[in-house]
Amino acid sequence: MAATEFNKPPPLPPYPEMIVAALEALKEPSGSNKTSISKYIESKYGDLPAGHSQLLSHHLNRMKESGELVFWKNNYSIPDPNAPPRRGRGRPPKPKDSLPAAVATPLAPPRPRGRPPKDPSGPKQVKPKVSAGSGRPRGRPRKMAKPTGGLGGLAEATASAAGSGRPRGRPPKVKAPLTEVSVEN
Repeated sequence: MAATEFNKPPPLPPYPEMIVAALEALKEPSGSNKTSISKYIESKYGDLPAGHSQLLSHHLNRMKESGELVFWKNNYSIPDPNAPPRRGRGRPPKPKDSLPAAVATPLAPPRPRGRPPKDPSGPKQVKPKVSAGSGRPRGRPRKMAKPTGGLGGLAEATASAAGSGRPRGRPPKVKAPLTEVSVEN
């Protein structure tokens, strides 16, 4: 049993300790990215578990959410207690006014969404029809009846042309009549 205890590698420290040690050793001013942290841990501790990259990502995310690390421009760094907080993209959140409960006025309940239901007992309102404005009916106008004389000159000429029985459009081609050819013997 003594031989197995001597050949066993020293146990690994917890991942958060290894991450903090890597960030302190690398000392990059803008922080260190995940690959540089991983390479440092692999070089220092050597024998790592099979799912090292997943474990490292998991612990980096947990430390970022808890505030132990600051994630800025794809780099992780240890937060400086004297530094002002860094702002991300977008508009900063509005400051929350903290009024005492006695001074705060009670708010009316919020209005329900959607159109309010019709009152069945109320009078029915009839909307007057709004005319189109021009006074003419919609759609294509009806054909006018043929005028029966009386307008003079041009109207009579068009009426006589239309009433002459001649069809509209180009007249058909007239074929020349066939002539009989006599053959003499």
